[in-house]
Amino acid sequence: MSNDVKKSEQQVQQQEKRYPLVRPATDIIEREDGFHIFMDLPGVRREDLIIDLKDNELKVSGKAVHPTQAKGETLALEFTSGEYTRTFTLSDTVNRENIKANMKNGVLELHLPKAEKMQPKRIEIQAG
Repeated sequence: MSNDVKKSEQQVQQQEKRYPLVRPATDIIEREDGFHIFMDLPGVRREDLIIDLKDNELKVSGKAVHPTQAKGETLALEFTSGEYTRTFTLSDTVNRENIKANMKNGVLELHLPKAEKMQPKRIEIQAG
């Protein structure tokens, strides 16, 4: 039974293991069709990436887990696991309903289209 308790404690510790927080390198480009955000997320798989939009905040978070070598002596370790997170505050010029995301070669591209400009409109008077 004490073996089961130790295994259970180890599982909890592994689940609670936190990785270093990393603010990903990001480029933001404004074009006629909207804003394009490019984020470097090396090692983050598509299924480990979360993009949330709440009110005027767009939050991108993802986890990169690099396996450690089981056999042999590690001589150098430059790739480490980490949690990426970045939050953007959106203005009213962004059409929130049509935001698109694409992940390719460790780079996330977000396309935030511009909202249609308010066009002047003539109001007809109904006979009444």
